[in-house]
Amino acid sequence: MSKRILVVAHNHPALHPGGTEVFAHDLFRAYQRAGHEALFLGAVNQVHREARPGTSFQAIGPTGDEILLWAGHFDRFFMSQIDLYGFVPDLVELLREFRPDVVHLHHILLMGAEFPHIVRRTLPACKIVMTLHDYYPICHHDGLMVRTDKRELCHGSSPDRCHACFKDIKPDRFALREQHLKALLSTVDCFAAPSEFLKRRYVDWGIAEDRISVIANGLPPQAFEAGKDKPKSGRPVFGYFGNLNPWKGIKVLLEAARQLIADGVDFELRVHGGAPFQTQEFVAVTDRLFSETAPFVQRRGPYRREDVAALIGGVDCTVVPSIWWENAPLVIQEAQAQGRPVIASNIGGMAELVRNGVNGLTVAPDDPRQLAAAMRQVIEKPTLLRQLSGRAVRPDDIDTTAGRYLALFNLQQVQAA
Repeated sequence: MSKRILVVAHNHPALHPGGTEVFAHDLFRAYQRAGHEALFLGAVNQVHREARPGTSFQAIGPTGDEILLWAGHFDRFFMSQIDLYGFVPDLVELLREFRPDVVHLHHILLMGAEFPHIVRRTLPACKIVMTLHDYYPICHHDGLMVRTDKRELCHGSSPDRCHACFKDIKPDRFALREQHLKALLSTVDCFAAPSEFLKRRYVDWGIAEDRISVIANGLPPQAFEAGKDKPKSGRPVFGYFGNLNPWKGIKVLLEAARQLIADGVDFELRVHGGAPFQTQEFVAVTDRLFSETAPFVQRRGPYRREDVAALIGGVDCTVVPSIWWENAPLVIQEAQAQGRPVIASNIGGMAELVRNGVNGLTVAPDDPRQLAAAMRQVIEKPTLLRQLSGRAVRPDDIDTTAGRYLALFNLQQVQAA
């Protein structure tokens, strides 16, 4: 039986092509292909759209089943939507008009932690499912779980520990924040996590283990289309794909490249991605490193998602040098779909997707020397590259993933893996 499914994210991939937005939108289309009536709702603020007087909603896309909800009045500390006279009434009107059987929430950023409570109050019989993509409810440091002073990985939150990162915020405020978020998220019927690691973090935080199902992310059909043939130049070609920011480890990668160049190693590194909303200091440092490592390192800039298969197909090996607890980077799955091995940091969900010496190599995060050594292995051992490529793990397609979510919604049986 066809059901109405409202898919909710904290932006739209046409405006901000982050992994969460991209996956949420792919899943939205997969629900439609499975015969369900789905509506995509993305939250935006003044960064991408200006407010329009008289309505919180704006159109996006030509099909009428994707809309934006302007959510510029947002409290980032309490993860709360504070526009009680515009946002909330308009959201309630949308819920009453569309009357979803299921709300699939992908993030509370901009939408607000009150969102599930608003759904429950408006539509008591509606099922509310939330996919956990990062650690925003746990960590005020942009959901990174990285200490603010020394880039040390954080293994758990507490009022005192969080106060040590944000000394201008008293411990009792962090205690209140935690209780506030847990109370509001208790309205969610069940959660999903794309990795065991992420699930464990939330279980440790206080969500009951039996309320969180692990469902791997999936990729759309075009991700499996054959990309370009492997490079024929003779020297290995590495690829980086994603936004350039401090937590994605781009500086670590460029410093590793600089070491290889100093050692006289011949290679090519193609860096695909832009650096939106970054500090002048970060941009200046990366500009300098790009200058010092040219022409071995090529800065190729932003790319369209439609081109990912071809771009990954044009390299021998993908590098994911993130220095935070990445959950389930789509780029790892995209590389594996093209039969390309991955060098990744051995933390978070990355360590679940890349098995050292099997379908890639893993290295300690934030360690340019160890990353350079791993890249050198690939450069100097062609047989290793072939072995790692041959053992690439084919990820799930998005329709299989949608089937697993639909089973979680109690709408159909779980599809075979």
